[in-house]
Amino acid sequence: MALRLGDDAPNFTAETTEGTIDFYDWKGDSWAVLFSHPKDFTPVCTTELGRVAALKPEFDKRNVKVIGLSVDGVSDHEGWAQDIEDVTGARLNFPLIADPDKKVSTLYDMIHPAASETTTVRSVFVIGPDNKIKLTLTYPASTGRNFDELLRVIDSLQLTAKHQVATPADWKQGEDVIIVPAVSDEEAKEKFPEGWDAKKPYLRLVKQPS
Repeated sequence: MALRLGDDAPNFTAETTEGTIDFYDWKGDSWAVLFSHPKDFTPVCTTELGRVAALKPEFDKRNVKVIGLSVDGVSDHEGWAQDIEDVTGARLNFPLIADPDKKVSTLYDMIHPAASETTTVRSVFVIGPDNKIKLTLTYPASTGRNFDELLRVIDSLQLTAKHQVATPADWKQGEDVIIVPAVSDEEAKEKFPEGWDAKKPYLRLVKQPS
């Protein structure tokens, strides 16, 4: 059965480019991004892993650990790491799970047989400090992911987990947010004493809480 938002992210033990890990122990109380790749030594995946390596300081800033997965073994991953650096200029700086027996891929429903019976689709799971799944994304093998968008979504998830707000379409860090309908105007006066802009009674824009 597919994992859904709010479900516990399944724990697992796996070999990676940084040794054997227990996922929960490795993650600790951080946020985490687990993302799968169809296969080593493939063009789109090479660009994606290099991009995540280059963005790692941005993930670190948000207390987010990143971990990749491919159905190939550790020795293939290690050979591929040089290609990633050659092509993108970024050295692999996060663990890459080896999943030749497809144990983790199956656990997270990353193999979609109608697309391919042997390789994973481009799955993304954002997992909160409570080990609950906060976001899922699924891309086909032919389409590279937008990791700037993933950072934007993480900013929204972290903000809305802390404050009773939601983020509008195309929102970016620092822009106005929406007071959720569950907060009455009376409560909103206490939470947002500087006031808000009511576009409609149910759509109240307010400055992003710090």
